[in-house]
Amino acid sequence: MTTPLVLDAAAVARLLPQVDVLQEMRQLFAELGRGQAVQPPQTLTLFPGERGDFITYLGAAADTGTFGAKLSPYLIRQGGPVITAWTVLMSMETGQPLMLCDAGQLTTERTAATTALGVDLLAAERAERIAIIGTGQVAQAHWRHVQSLRPWQEVRVYSPNLASDTAKRASWRNLCPGTVCAASAEDAAREADVVMLCTSSGTPVVDAAVLGAEALVTSISTNVALAHEVAPEFLTSAQVYCDHRETTPATAGEMVLAARDHGWSAEQVRGDLAELSVGACPFPEPGRPVFFRSVGLGLEDMAIANAIYRAACA
Repeated sequence: MTTPLVLDAAAVARLLPQVDVLQEMRQLFAELGRGQAVQPPQTLTLFPGERGDFITYLGAAADTGTFGAKLSPYLIRQGGPVITAWTVLMSMETGQPLMLCDAGQLTTERTAATTALGVDLLAAERAERIAIIGTGQVAQAHWRHVQSLRPWQEVRVYSPNLASDTAKRASWRNLCPGTVCAASAEDAAREADVVMLCTSSGTPVVDAAVLGAEALVTSISTNVALAHEVAPEFLTSAQVYCDHRETTPATAGEMVLAARDHGWSAEQVRGDLAELSVGACPFPEPGRPVFFRSVGLGLEDMAIANAIYRAACA
């Protein structure tokens, strides 16, 4: 038995520049669309005594011959929660572990690249104005992955502390010269063609009333129970897509709440990334906003971990 690689956060950070994360996500979802990958539901396990929880992300991919799991705990501690993530990658040929790696930065990158794939598949070709709500590492990763996908003419960003954070405003202008730091989420989102919500909020972060009639809104996930970055009723008027139609509606907070309280149902999901990647679902129609929801998939974790493993072996 070959000893599996063990890569900490520093080792992963050294290898990550060698990986085209967006291309890895493109290949993964095409593979899923062809039926060559399996995506079980994620599972949430509560720790005894209200001490936190952990989410298990599973996946298996035939083309790469790998399977595995990512474990992401949320540990309640004085002074704030502790959140980590580790991925174990295993061989479908030998049944042996190939690698155990810190998945913190990998989670950020695969989350952003998955959103970017959604933007590339769903945003209007003429899209030129983009708003980013949230300005931390996740938001910056989102911008890095979408910046070349459309000829953006205006980039507006907002977070509650941005006005008082000189260093963060400077970091955004270094990342994207010409960035406009908006005074509110609504000011950022108004008239934007694409609005990327990149926060850890458990409640809505922007008023849907300001969104354009054909705006694409993307949203990610957090560990907060029933977390949702848009009001659940927005789904009743939007064209809804997600990363994985078989599992996301039972996990995404706004989908669960829209089904419970607003007459929406999972059958109204028009398509997911696998179907979009192989042309197996309709693309958005003009005249109505589009909502894309990602909750994070084990297959995404397996794909980026496998890319890191290949880079380490090379």
